[in-house]
Amino acid sequence: MTALLAVEDLSLGFATEAGFASVLDRVSLSIERGRVVGLVGESGCGKTTLARAILGVLPRDQARITGGRVWFRGTDLLTADPAVVNHTVRGRAITFVPQDPFTSFNPLFTVGEQIMEILKWKSPRAVLPAGRSWLPAVVSPYPADRRRADFDAVMELLDAVQLPRPDQLLRKYPHELSGGQRQRLMIAMALLPGPDLVIADEPTTALDVTIQAQILGLIRRLATERNVAVLLTTHASARPMKSATPSTSCMPGRTSSRRRSIASLPPRPIPIRKSCWPACRAPTAPPAGFPARCRC
Repeated sequence: MTALLAVEDLSLGFATEAGFASVLDRVSLSIERGRVVGLVGESGCGKTTLARAILGVLPRDQARITGGRVWFRGTDLLTADPAVVNHTVRGRAITFVPQDPFTSFNPLFTVGEQIMEILKWKSPRAVLPAGRSWLPAVVSPYPADRRRADFDAVMELLDAVQLPRPDQLLRKYPHELSGGQRQRLMIAMALLPGPDLVIADEPTTALDVTIQAQILGLIRRLATERNVAVLLTTHASARPMKSATPSTSCMPGRTSSRRRSIASLPPRPIPIRKSCWPACRAPTAPPAGFPARCRC
C-alpha cells in the first residue's frame, strides 16, 4: 500500500542564544490511508515539533530544517510553494487536533459561530478561495447555499462524534462544555474540511482515564469509517495499543522502533549532569543509541 505521508530522515533545530540546537535527528515514519499510527515518546522528545514540521507552522525566524523530506500525496511539502500548501493542504488535506481544546476556543464566541467561521474558509464545498478580487478576504460574503450545506455537515459530524442535542450545543460557549465535549468538538472540526490526514497531538492529556478510552476509540472508528490517516502523538506508551495499528517510539529527537505492541518497551533513563541536579553524583548511563546529553 502506498504511503499517504512519508517522513524521510527529517532533521531540524532551532537557533538559540547558545547556538544551534538540534531537535530532530533523521526522523522517519510513514502512514497509509485509514490507518492510525501512534508516535510515542517522553515529554520534550520532539513529538509536537515533528507535527508542526509536517504542518509547516514552525517559527521561520528560529527553526531551520537541515535535511530530509516530508512527502504528502507525492509532493514534498518542504519544497512546495507555500501559498499552494496553505490553500490546498494545511487546514484542508491535513488538519490538527490540539492537546488542550479549552485554550483553542475563543471564549467570546459560541462554538457554533467558531465552527462556521472555519468552514467559511476551509469548507470542502468551497471550490474557489473565499472572497472577491476587489474585497479583502476577511469581509468576503459566505454564500447562503454553501452555508446551509456546511451547517448540515456540522450536524452530521457532531452526531458521528456522539454529541447529543447538537443544535443546542452549538449555541453554547466553550466554558459551558465539559472537557470530553470540547475534545469531541475538536475532532469533529478537524474532520469537517474532509482531510486525508489528521494529526492529533496528545488529544487525551487533559481528560480522565474513562474519557481517554472513549476518545481513542472514537478516533480509530472515524479513521476507519472515513478512510482518514491519523498520526496520534502521546507520552503514555499504553494508550495507543488499542487505538493505533503500528506504533513508533520516539527517543529524544529520533524514532527508535516501529511495532504493533509497545507494552514491553523498557523505560529509558534521561542523562542528567551533576551541574544540573546537585543530588546526582553521576550521569545516568543511557541505552545504546540514546543521545547522551543533558536535557534539563
